[in-house]
Amino acid sequence: MPHHHTPDRDNGRVSEALNIPGWRHVYSGKVRDLYASDDADDTRILVVASDRVSAFDVVLSPGIPEKGALLTRLSRWWFAQLPDVPNHLAEGELPASVSDRAMLAQSLEMLPVECVVRGYITGSGWAEYQQSGTVCGIPLPAGLRNGDRLPEPLFTPAYKAPMGEHDENITFEKTVELVGAERAAELRDASLAVYARAAAIAENAGVILADTKFEFGTDAAGTLRLADEVLTSDSSRYWDAEAWRTGATPAERMASFDKQIVRDWLAAHWDKQGEPPALPADIVERTADRYRELIDRLGA
Repeated sequence: MPHHHTPDRDNGRVSEALNIPGWRHVYSGKVRDLYASDDADDTRILVVASDRVSAFDVVLSPGIPEKGALLTRLSRWWFAQLPDVPNHLAEGELPASVSDRAMLAQSLEMLPVECVVRGYITGSGWAEYQQSGTVCGIPLPAGLRNGDRLPEPLFTPAYKAPMGEHDENITFEKTVELVGAERAAELRDASLAVYARAAAIAENAGVILADTKFEFGTDAAGTLRLADEVLTSDSSRYWDAEAWRTGATPAERMASFDKQIVRDWLAAHWDKQGEPPALPADIVERTADRYRELIDRLGA
């Protein structure tokens, strides 16, 4: 059976599989668990989002309460905002025990490219720009500050590395080598188009969609479909537009609706050697609040 999704890298901590009548557990990634139907003729996949949280390619404990349900709700809402973009959703009733945190998905052959779109400069892009004036090798104007809006959104793909290895930024030319010229152009155009629409919707809600990453797969007919989570706080950077306009420091300008709180705390308390420390209760609570606030702001 074609796999629905190139597995998340797993650092050895696989979650306890849920007992879901009619479905058997086939894979656990860092955050999501996949189940296949017990019916051999049913090729749909049940994608269940857990409350696990990961940062720096490791799964942390404890999880963030309700995170799986919140991010699933956000993905479903965004799919509904993009009715003309083919996606992975399949018809059918969700098992009651996971109905708030699961999606029924078509079985797709996933493409080995993470389709990253950056509308603003920050993170690894900012680090590279300071060194060479480029982001993922793309030259940019001088004088940009951390968090500035880019002249136009950039498509900066990454190669989905095999399990246990880090994803790596790749050029568009390398994307062509991986999936062919026609498919590479389709991925780029679809990613930029979806980002532009989503950024406009977010802006109307007073929220900036700074960057995001999409994953695509192809169905049996060869149709490209948007898959996995889409435009969630785990796959995107969202900032408060007012704070971005008025903030005096990068931290104020780019206060994000996601797990940045977790990343910042971990960066200050762990040297990336051995087991990461457990997250304090206040960090867990503040992160859950930020996930909820984004959903409220968007009206999802």
